[in-house]
Amino acid sequence: MIRSLLNAMLYFPSREIVETPDQAGLEYRELVLSTDDGERLHGWWIDSRARTLGPLLLCHGNAGNVGDRVLHAALLTAVGFDVLLFDYRGYGRSSGRPSEDGTYRDAAAALSCLLEQAGVDPRCVFYLGESLGGAVALDLALDHPPAGLVLLSAFTGIRELGPVHYPFVPTGLIPDAYPTLRRIHALRAPLLVLHGERDEIVPLSHARALFEAAPTPRDIHVFPGLGHNDLAARGGAEFAEVIAAWAGELQPPPAS
Repeated sequence: MIRSLLNAMLYFPSREIVETPDQAGLEYRELVLSTDDGERLHGWWIDSRARTLGPLLLCHGNAGNVGDRVLHAALLTAVGFDVLLFDYRGYGRSSGRPSEDGTYRDAAAALSCLLEQAGVDPRCVFYLGESLGGAVALDLALDHPPAGLVLLSAFTGIRELGPVHYPFVPTGLIPDAYPTLRRIHALRAPLLVLHGERDEIVPLSHARALFEAAPTPRDIHVFPGLGHNDLAARGGAEFAEVIAAWAGELQPPPAS
């Protein structure tokens, strides 16, 4: 019963896709991803519009679907990333219902699909996790270390975040879901933490705690005056350029 209540408070999926990449002038391909437990997920592959920095797997946050992340894809492809966007189970055109274990399985399926795309160098794959997607991307990174991991507006864990939004729920009843802070010490990939100074959903203290707990190499960039959903919408070019500059420094030498 507690888990069902948590899911109702945690996941806010939308089935309606409000924007597709072509509406933003982006060329894209539709993808169908299969998970190891039989779900069928929907995704998009969007090619870089600049000298490529490598492929980037984007794990979005707990609300909406891929249609609400077209702007993210436009900014990231403009600076050199090939982007794979996908919806968790229960979101957009994906089958099933969301759950913690399900989101982890979904990210693994998305990575498998990304690695099957033509020309992908496995050494150059980046993950970007937005909010809840930060925990999902970290889980994937622990099993399949990327060239670099970006945590965008990420939280330390549901048990720590719960009292911020649901103070009437005793902390002891909040499941220890998505325990990012407890797990991040095991990360074996470069980390970039991005957060808005005035994030009203996930306090900046979560980003600082994750940064301090992570092993090196690690970087953090705080966007002055921006809130939880502002980094792409209002940060714009700066949001993408910070990621591109960091990723550019991590590129491996050309394969022989």
